[in-house]
Order: sequence, then C-alpha cells, then structure tokens
Amino acid sequence: MANQEYLALLNRGVILWNEWRDKNLHLQPDFTDANLRGFNLKGVNFQGVNLTGANLSLAQLMNANCRDANFTSAQLINANLTGINLQGANLINANLISADLRNANLIEADLVNANLIGTDLQNSNCRYVDATSANLSRSNLANADLMEANFSYANFSHANLYNTELIGSYVYEANLEKANLIKAHMSGIYLSNASLREANLYRADLRFAELKKVDLQDANLQESYCRGINLSKAILIRADLTGANLRGADLRRADFTDALIDDINLVDANLQETIMPDSKVNNYN
Repeated sequence: MANQEYLALLNRGVILWNEWRDKNLHLQPDFTDANLRGFNLKGVNFQGVNLTGANLSLAQLMNANCRDANFTSAQLINANLTGINLQGANLINANLISADLRNANLIEADLVNANLIGTDLQNSNCRYVDATSANLSRSNLANADLMEANFSYANFSHANLYNTELIGSYVYEANLEKANLIKAHMSGIYLSNASLREANLYRADLRFAELKKVDLQDANLQESYCRGINLSKAILIRADLTGANLRGADLRRADFTDALIDDINLVDANLQETIMPDSKVNNYN
C-alpha cells in the first residue's frame, strides 16, 4: 500500500513535493496501489518512485520526471504524458489506453505486455525499448524514434507509423496488418514471420531488412527501397510493387501471385523457385 505520509505531502502540491524530493533523493517513495486518478502532477519529480498498481488515469503528468520509476500494472488510461521523461521506467503490464505520449522520452523503458491501444506517441523517443507482446493497435507513432527497439509479438494493427525510425529494430512475428508505414525508415529491421497484410509501405526504406516468411498480401510497396532485402518464402500475393527497387534481393520461394511489378528493379535478385505474378515458378537463379 502507498505510504500515507508521501500521499499527504503530494496532496500539498507539486512545488512542495519537488522541493522535498530534491532534498531526499536517497529515499524511494512508495505509491503502490495509490489512487491518483485525475491528479494534476505537471512537472512532478517521480524519479525512482514506486507506482506499482497505481491509478493515474486522466492524470496530468506533462513534462514530469519519471526516470527509472516503477509503473508495473499501473493504470494510465487517458493520462496526459506529453513531454514526460520515462527513460528506464518499468511499465510492464501497464495500461496506457488512449494516453498522450507525444514528445515523451521512453529510451530503454520496459513496456513488455503493456496496453498502448490508441496512444499518441508522435515524435516520441523509444530507442532500445523492450515492448515484447505490447498492444499498439491504432496507436499514432508518426515521426517516432523506435531504433533498435524490441517489438517481438507486438500488435501494430491499424497503427500509424508514418516516417517512423525503425532502423535495426526487432519486430519478429508482430502484427502490422493495415499499418501505415509510408516513408518509414526500416533498413536492417528484423521482421521475419510478421504479418503486414494490407500494410502501406509506400516509399518505405527496407534496405537489407530481414522479412523471411513475412505475409505481405495486398500490401502497398510502391516505390519502396528494398535493396538487399530478404523476402525468401514471403507471401506477396496481390501486393503492389510498382517502381520498387529489389536489386540484390533474396526472393527465393517467395509468392508473387497476381502481384504488380511494373518498373520493378530485380537486378542481381535471387529468384530461385520464386512464384511469379502469372503463377509460374521460376526455376532459374
């Protein structure tokens, strides 16, 4: 349970709390299961604070310092977290449905199994986060930095990833169905076994990406940059690859049935046993 003395101090206002916190950085305040629903905590210093199971739904935490704080299983539904510092924070199993995380710092945060449905993460910094099995369905990650993050088994269905930085990220077996990945920077990404059905990858940068066994049925890959990509055993049925650059790509046993490949660059691509748009199998390397 939350320490009542800490709660009483916080109730006196953020200014007094921060003054006390600055003088007592050696302490680790405990707000376990505290009810802070709707609290105005703008600019609060919660660095290293234990907020396990706390209810912070509808709370105002703009520009708060929550570095290394523990939000395990906390409720942050519809919370205003714009500009918040969550670097290194523990958000395992946290519920952040429809939270506003624009411009947030989430570097190295732990978001395993976190519920981020409908969250706004525009321009946020999520480098090196571990968001294994997190639910990001319908979230807005436009212009966010997700470089070298772990999103294995995550759900990005219908998410907006426009112009997002995903370079070197690990997105194994994730769900990106109907996701918007227009102009996303995905070079070196690991997406094997992921589902990108009906995803929009117009002009996406997928150089040397790993997409083995990926499902890209009905996906839009127009003018995408896929030099050196591994699409072996990928499903590209009815995908639109008009103007795509697949120079040096590994397309062994990929299925391009009914795909659009006008003006596609296949120089030095490996087409061994590739199923071409006319359903014929290419028997030449």
